[in-house]
Amino acid sequence: MPDLPDQLFVAAKHWFIMLLSGMPDWLVQCVSSLINIGAVLGVFLTLFALISVMERKILGRIQNRYGPNRVGPFGLLQPAADGIKMLIKEDVVPRNADKLVHFLAPLAMVVPAILALGVIPYCHNMTPFSIDGGILFFFAIGSGTELAVFMAGWASNNKYSMLGAMRAIAQMVSYELPLVVAAIPVVMIAGSLSPDVIVEAQGKYLFDTVPQWFVLTPWGAATFLIFFTAGLVESNRTPFDVPEGESEIVAGHMTEYSGFKYALFFLAEYFGMFAISGLAVTLFLGGWHAPAAWLQFIPSWIWFFAKLGALIFVFIWIRGTLPRIRVDQVMGFAWKFMLPMAFVCIPAAAVWHYAGRGPAGWLLSLLLIAGAGAALKKITGIGEKFAPRTYRFAE
Repeated sequence: MPDLPDQLFVAAKHWFIMLLSGMPDWLVQCVSSLINIGAVLGVFLTLFALISVMERKILGRIQNRYGPNRVGPFGLLQPAADGIKMLIKEDVVPRNADKLVHFLAPLAMVVPAILALGVIPYCHNMTPFSIDGGILFFFAIGSGTELAVFMAGWASNNKYSMLGAMRAIAQMVSYELPLVVAAIPVVMIAGSLSPDVIVEAQGKYLFDTVPQWFVLTPWGAATFLIFFTAGLVESNRTPFDVPEGESEIVAGHMTEYSGFKYALFFLAEYFGMFAISGLAVTLFLGGWHAPAAWLQFIPSWIWFFAKLGALIFVFIWIRGTLPRIRVDQVMGFAWKFMLPMAFVCIPAAAVWHYAGRGPAGWLLSLLLIAGAGAALKKITGIGEKFAPRTYRFAE
């Protein structure tokens, strides 16, 4: 595979750094970091604009209506129009609000999402900030969003905003536990907390055709579903968008926000979705590796963003298909089913590993996960709670 198409961005950065030869080392390091930050922001701000309009178009097709089609060709300039509207819209702040905290809350929501994007490997040798404990850093920095939600609800001086913030924090904390536990089996098998090492551990192929991705194992498939479901909740996406309640009277912790501050919350939600999807690709879908050995001639960064786009499409598809579920169902599902199943995946991964990672380990791991899932479904009655409802109307 030619190095230039695959390492295009890395080569461009090295060429620019060479222009600074003779400069102090601290200046070169600062410029290198700024290039990485600028690249991450540029790529994902562009992706945010593209996905925001594509989501509206996809939802329109699902619901048999038109999406944005007035601003620009095929409505592609709609994000620019929305951005200009948010910039010039009046910023209304409640009279008795804590104005400093009210101003800082949207920033505190965006910053963790941007930092989380920095430790994901997007290509071979293309991790913006490669650290040994990248997975630990991702979850540690991501937990700061709960503080931002609390700041928004508290600073608004509105009891409905505060109640919405408490509801959001309870949901996010509940699903953050299975999200973190779901990453433990992958870390165990790869033997490292480094995202780069985890991606390299999935770089082999069976008969040069079947990829050895963790999602293609019984424990990996179950863990991926748990991780993806918890990611839906952490991103406040349907059917778990209870904290916002867009069709209800209030919008949760964002009730008293307008203008560009509201746009920052919207941006943080999408950046969080990109970060969760990117980590899911890294942990379970082979990262930037091609799905077959004979497809490795395609640049690896294309494969990463193709997988990322596929997961984001599933996010959108679910939003256009499933209705919002009740908050008690959301919480019960986390504590009664998701968290126990996440813990079951740990011994299932160990059985698969110590049985030689062959057919015997595959079967034993599958039996362990299927048995635990059936037992939890029977004990907790989760299947009955999510069964189709029968509506009876008055005579």
